[in-house]
Amino acid sequence: MCQLCAAKSPWMPRRAFMLAGAALAAGPALAQVNVGQSSRLRGLVPADELELAATKQYGELLQEARAKRALAPESHPQLQRLRRISTRLIADAPRWNDRARQWKWEVNLIGSNSINAFCMPGGKIALFTGILDKLQLTDDEVAMVVGHEMAHALREHARERIAKSQGTGALLSLGAQLFGLGQLGDVAANVGTQLLTLKFSRDDETEADLVGLEMGARTGFDPKASVTLWDKMGRASNSAGAPGFLSTHPSGPERMRRLQENIPRVEGLYRQAIARR
Repeated sequence: MCQLCAAKSPWMPRRAFMLAGAALAAGPALAQVNVGQSSRLRGLVPADELELAATKQYGELLQEARAKRALAPESHPQLQRLRRISTRLIADAPRWNDRARQWKWEVNLIGSNSINAFCMPGGKIALFTGILDKLQLTDDEVAMVVGHEMAHALREHARERIAKSQGTGALLSLGAQLFGLGQLGDVAANVGTQLLTLKFSRDDETEADLVGLEMGARTGFDPKASVTLWDKMGRASNSAGAPGFLSTHPSGPERMRRLQENIPRVEGLYRQAIARR
């Protein structure tokens, strides 16, 4: 998720979810950046069950934000901007995961000072106004944030992380108890995972950076914005009250160096996209 992947905030859904079973997912087609092989362990977590759980959590998050009048209305200019950017990226999503063709994508903006964003499995995206306002992000930089978060969902990092963090025996025994079909009790507390607090591995973060970089380039967003974005993130992390985003998305010279090294691989895609627009 992120999939976001965020520090705790007042907007985090509180209900955990549980996972079981086995499934496979399609890989990317003709990627210009290097993406790793997904762990077979993710097959222990069925994609459709995870996406259903994410949809439920996302709905609870929006309901809470709406109750506190923090959910941006359809007419909000920042929401409209966010959706214009996201729509272009979503068009490229099936390249990375064929399941994305069936996802019911949602994009929302939540009023909060938090510098944060996420995309849950199944295409449930949200940004907090703090990341737009405090960092003064350009459209290209917003695209790199959204692309990174979408990449976590498309590459199914949550399935892999959850599978690795739970005992396979416990996972496989939960099928009858999913989503209110049985008494969850302590099992939910032990096996359930908060999607928004899920921390991805360093490899997952690197892959999300590079996939997001290519997605942005293919849809006409300047890949150089990936570097300026993380420069802004780094400067924000040195100020009072480090962004929640950086609790699970560490910034630093190594991250920016890796992005700079990969920009030449996607610059041709960016030029082609600009020529088509």
